[in-house]
Amino acid sequence: MSQKGHPKGLYLLFVTEMAERFSYYGMRALFVLYLVAAFFNSADASQIYGSYTGLVYLTPLLGGYIADRYWGNRRSIIFGAIVMGIGQFLMFASACVVQQSIFTDPTMGGTINPEVDNSLALILMFSGLAALIIGNGFFKPNISTMVGDLYEPQDHRKDSAFTIFYMGINTGALIAPVVCGMFTGDWMNPGVFKWGFFCAGIAMIVSVVVFILGKNKYLKTPEGLDIGLAPSKSELVKEKEAAEAAEHNNAPKVKNSPLRMWGCLLGAIALFFIFSIGVDNFNDYISAAIYAISIALPVFIITDRSLTKIEKQRIGVIYIIAVFVIFFWSAFEQAGSSLTIFADQQLDRTVGSWEMPTTWFQSINPIVVVLFAPVMATLWEFLAKRKIEPASPIKQAIGLLLLAIGYCVIAYGTSGLEGGQKASMWWLFILYFIHTIGELSLSPIGLSMVNKLSPVHLASLLMGVWFMSNAASNILAGKLATLLPTATDPVHYFMGYEVANLTDFFVLFAIMAGVASLLLFSLYPLLKKMMNGVE
Repeated sequence: MSQKGHPKGLYLLFVTEMAERFSYYGMRALFVLYLVAAFFNSADASQIYGSYTGLVYLTPLLGGYIADRYWGNRRSIIFGAIVMGIGQFLMFASACVVQQSIFTDPTMGGTINPEVDNSLALILMFSGLAALIIGNGFFKPNISTMVGDLYEPQDHRKDSAFTIFYMGINTGALIAPVVCGMFTGDWMNPGVFKWGFFCAGIAMIVSVVVFILGKNKYLKTPEGLDIGLAPSKSELVKEKEAAEAAEHNNAPKVKNSPLRMWGCLLGAIALFFIFSIGVDNFNDYISAAIYAISIALPVFIITDRSLTKIEKQRIGVIYIIAVFVIFFWSAFEQAGSSLTIFADQQLDRTVGSWEMPTTWFQSINPIVVVLFAPVMATLWEFLAKRKIEPASPIKQAIGLLLLAIGYCVIAYGTSGLEGGQKASMWWLFILYFIHTIGELSLSPIGLSMVNKLSPVHLASLLMGVWFMSNAASNILAGKLATLLPTATDPVHYFMGYEVANLTDFFVLFAIMAGVASLLLFSLYPLLKKMMNGVE
């Protein structure tokens, strides 16, 4: 295959993922609004939303495992897409039968009218959420794994391919809230949400139809082998396993003791109970489960006796980078919490007589991704052709460094503010731009790295582990967001660091990201050795 351009299969996966992300982000944009319009007050709705997003990041472990052992990527993606489509139409059905049950403003807490019976709508909604959570688990890790399989193992285009694929994710994320949001209206009529959910369901139909029509023609290796088939039927899997055996001098595989599985399972249960101490709500139980699995599952994988020394070292690199990714996303995801509050309350958003809506700041990230992902993809290919392309860990260290620079910018922009003074909104624009370039240096490169370093029989499962780090990141992000100084709670302390104003708050993230970046830079010689020739 020519090394010019990218295989058509990449663009098939691009469109498939873009439609699925349209479905996901379209529903997500409406979800909390629907909850407070029909069922719960704002506090309860936020907890349900947190549990939902946490479980969405957890189930890729199950989907990745089943794909690696039994189904393969293609069948898992089709199953996941169909189940998610069912979930979206269950949400649509819920909004079709729902009745208005909130008779005070939900933004002020809301009060449930006990005379309204929305039990059927509630059952349909939770059934839809369950289907979305399960379907996402089968779809998400497997489509990411297939991107890398379109290329030869050492093809320098992989990083740019994942960057292009990442643009598809953000294209869907950019369009979905606008399209689905057009169908929402006054919270006094929760039934209007049905058409937004319907659009999300249609997007899932588009996603699965596009994938089914194009998979046999376009999803092939450069040698023409089909990718994504069940392991027992895949010539590609057999070829990869043979290459791995040759790399490891045909060392015989060692069987594992059943005690390993039971030991890790009991360990996960014990960790869950430890993390659940003092917990008093369902959302915190979800967090405890994510923490427990985040520790137990990596231990279970790395203790597999059938893994060779080189395979364990490469998996170790994935684990180490995943820890740094937690620091990145916990700071980056302040965009949805503390930075949104900052934009709403302490930012001058006026241009002449017009005031920019707070929610519009959330569009900066996907717009920059869509515009600059091709630029970054071209940059990596340009550097690769000249043999000066940075290795994956270096790119991710650069991403962390850009994150730190972004927070330094906003810290400078808020320094010296007194009383009711507000910062210029252009400081936040600059921060989001720098952070998004950092994201493009870290996130798609991470997907590519996991694909390159994973043993063939663990490729999708380790992609699930990678996504699971996002779940832990979101939990930490929520904890750190509580440090934001407010008029009623102006001073906080974090590990002895005083957070008494906005500048202190932003400097904390700059320090956290900056130290993580420098540490990752310093670890590169060790990581390079552990990668055993994979860049």
